[in-house]
Amino acid sequence: MTDYINPDALVSTQWLADRLQAPDIRVVDATFFLPTLNRDARAEYQRCHIPGAVFFDIDDIADTASPYKHTMPAPEVFSAKVRKLGLGDGNHIVVYDANGGAAAAARVWWMFRYFGHRSVSVLNGGLGKWVAEGRPTDDMPPVPRDRHFTARVNTTLFRSAEDLLANITSRRDTVIDARAAARYRGEAPEPRATLQVGHIPGALNLPFAELLSPQDQTFLPADALRQKFADAGIDLKAPLVASCGSGVTACVIALGAYLLGNTDVAVFDGSWAEWGMRTELPVEV
Repeated sequence: MTDYINPDALVSTQWLADRLQAPDIRVVDATFFLPTLNRDARAEYQRCHIPGAVFFDIDDIADTASPYKHTMPAPEVFSAKVRKLGLGDGNHIVVYDANGGAAAAARVWWMFRYFGHRSVSVLNGGLGKWVAEGRPTDDMPPVPRDRHFTARVNTTLFRSAEDLLANITSRRDTVIDARAAARYRGEAPEPRATLQVGHIPGALNLPFAELLSPQDQTFLPADALRQKFADAGIDLKAPLVASCGSGVTACVIALGAYLLGNTDVAVFDGSWAEWGMRTELPVEV
């Protein structure tokens, strides 16, 4: 697919349409909307989804005791939740969302990889592209059958606030902030109330939307994608950590870098929702 080094992270709408009835394929709707949009992702899923898709609620399959939304759950919680959705060992999981497949779908892709499931892809262009092409949708709730999921945690893909605080001194990792430039600079309000604005000291800015085609929200071809990282001053061969507002669109950066060959990009799970609330943590503007 468009000369990526690791094209397995994406599938096209045609690819999925050709395999929708395949016994090993499981389709997941991971649609999530920022709270400022006042949209109900689950209700929209119930009205219109790709046939057979189950709904993955990133606020429910999460550490619900955390003060921050949709942070990573414990392995046993993740395993129990996805098992009930019929997602497990031996499945090729295809994730999409209504935002082009490059927001919460990328988050769910990263979560499955963190828990050791390699056979997971994002639908390039998401539900919007699928519907625009006149492909089938459904309003019937699927009835998934429980499937065993074996969690094998890959800690290299995860960073905490404490990790990034230490990194300000060590500079081991290059930190990439996926928020819009005005939020990165502290010039625009955050969609969630925080006590601080700005960015993690030393972080570079690459807004996640720059990795996507404005026409259909598909990922840019490899050469154009690579140029976006280069223009932001990012060495794709370096150890990378992605951050954003709440750990969702950071995963778009991780997915983009994965396509270009860096398979170990970590995500700062709490992202600015955590960093901006903790006034003991330093900021730059």
